[in-house]
Amino acid sequence: MKTPTRFPAASLLAGALALTLSTLPSPVIGADAPAPAAASTPPATKAPARPPAPTRSPTAPGTPPLTAVGAKAGELRSVPGMNPPVNADGDFLIGPDYLPAPELTVVPGVPQGKVLQFSMDSKDSKFFNPGIAREVFGTVDPQNPKTLIVETHPIDYRRTITVYVPAQYVPGTAAPFIVTHDGPALGKPDQSLPRVLDNLIAQRRVPAMIAIMVAHGGGDAQGHERGREYDTMSGKFAEFIEAEVLPLVEKNAGVKLTQDPEGRATMGNSSGGSAALIMAWYHPEWYHRVITYSGTFVNQQWPFDPATPGGAWEFHATLIPQSPKKPIRLWMEVGDRDNYNPNVMRDGMHDWVEANNRMATALKAKGYHYQYVFAVNAGHSDRNVRNQTLAHALEWAWQGYPVAKGP
Repeated sequence: MKTPTRFPAASLLAGALALTLSTLPSPVIGADAPAPAAASTPPATKAPARPPAPTRSPTAPGTPPLTAVGAKAGELRSVPGMNPPVNADGDFLIGPDYLPAPELTVVPGVPQGKVLQFSMDSKDSKFFNPGIAREVFGTVDPQNPKTLIVETHPIDYRRTITVYVPAQYVPGTAAPFIVTHDGPALGKPDQSLPRVLDNLIAQRRVPAMIAIMVAHGGGDAQGHERGREYDTMSGKFAEFIEAEVLPLVEKNAGVKLTQDPEGRATMGNSSGGSAALIMAWYHPEWYHRVITYSGTFVNQQWPFDPATPGGAWEFHATLIPQSPKKPIRLWMEVGDRDNYNPNVMRDGMHDWVEANNRMATALKAKGYHYQYVFAVNAGHSDRNVRNQTLAHALEWAWQGYPVAKGP
């Protein structure tokens, strides 16, 4: 582990309005991103070229009935910049035009938190040591078309942990927090999420939470470390965060993190989004609040697991419908041009729009608190959509949690 580097939030360049949710190209809800620097990662080999994703109609069969935000009855066009009600559950439509939220802007007089970074070496991990990587994309298993045959090799790698601590944090108190995936690279602590939190916390719309942005171990999808961490349907990644990441956050940032699952959230986009829900699903005693953008609720798990043969597709196919309701509050978004069958598998479980539509339907039938946003004129992990909705998504997800009263 390297000594943490601190970046006072007030001194960071504003940069682009990319969210701290993505490494595509901005860091914390990222998807299919360039791998972090690794000690021995071979040159990447691209997966088969993806054809342009088709536009899926918001009125297509299987899509839940959507309410266009701010529109007249029957219109499928929302008011630019307007998001669904922050206290409403259900299915909503936004777009085709978007405006960046004002919370992305630095406001004079608003207290700014601090940002620090440190590194974790894979050799020190009991969960993901060594990492894995592949040189070529897999081929469909002729004995099981739901999975791939992938040749992998071990790698060593180093991941960056970026931590935002709000100015309002009281040392020694147990703080609520949010874990986000696809965190930024060392020395490049994207400031978008801290800026949004600075404004929301100052306005008392969310609690004074700590943000923990965790970089992945490299590559993407089947056969790479990112895919193993994010797409595996088990509690292992949440257990890694709990046992190895959070203690180092407390040590290096000088904070105390709450053990109350109501005060713990996860967030991510694409496979980082499915990873966010996987953490809460398999460990609801740790996490109750989840935000996903373009969630990869499709069949991307590798290696194959007969307990969940469809990977994250099983969330809406079997797990949510057939399991007792869990104490999870979920905000989720998909774009009408989101991913569609982006690899060699043709298993009927690789349409991101269909998967997210099915998620919303399953959540509603089971009585979950959820808000589903269908974004028109939007692609996978769409930057314009995130810029408009991130502050709203955070405020919706934290509904019901105590917020400090001001003077």
